[in-house]
Amino acid sequence: MSEQVKPYGSTMGKKDEVEQMFDNISHRYDFLNRLLSVGIDVSWRKKVVKMVTETEPKTILDVATGTGDLAIALAKKNPQAKITGFDLSNGMLEHGRVKVAEKNLTDQIEMIQGDAENMPFEDNTFDAITVAFGVRNFETLEKGLKEIHRVLKPGGKFVILEFSQPEQFPMKQLYNFYFKNILPVIGKTFSKDHRAYTYLPESVQAFPYGEKLNKILKSVNFLEPKDKKLTFGIASIYSCLK
Repeated sequence: MSEQVKPYGSTMGKKDEVEQMFDNISHRYDFLNRLLSVGIDVSWRKKVVKMVTETEPKTILDVATGTGDLAIALAKKNPQAKITGFDLSNGMLEHGRVKVAEKNLTDQIEMIQGDAENMPFEDNTFDAITVAFGVRNFETLEKGLKEIHRVLKPGGKFVILEFSQPEQFPMKQLYNFYFKNILPVIGKTFSKDHRAYTYLPESVQAFPYGEKLNKILKSVNFLEPKDKKLTFGIASIYSCLK
């Protein structure tokens, strides 16, 4: 089980704090994503889209969809698929709905608010499920993964994109310096939320990555979990089957 890190450290549960945090930063989220990652996150999402598209899914669930970047990218490459974007934060979803409408994808993408650990879908509903930078924010990681397993069809593909930690010199040292000293300052300046971009490196540091996450995926009955490091290990893609 991963160590629980909360954005604000209040008496509220992690879910409530995460929802509040993303509501607070939703108006600057896309801008900060591009700025803080120097646009590399776009190429990472393209790799996820390619992996999912190979399975020719008819139904896709994008958990922790945020403002819908991955859902929109999936829709463009999978015009045959019905896509559901699912997120805890209504503030993020409102911005996502605007983006979906601007791209004339409202008939293909539905954006729904809810808790990833208690989703309103029937068992075995989706051909493929994705989570980009979201499993880190689950209150109980294993519970969220079990819920994803429940709503994924047998034989369906589950793909996670998440931050990991570089392990080789000098990228490890550069990464840690940037995450701990530069990113929080930029994030605070533009988002006006003093904790959101301090929580990010803290939650990444506490989160199990690589083989540790593969073992957790196995423990909740996913099959053939494997991971692929991206950009010197700054992020990783995990894929598995039900």
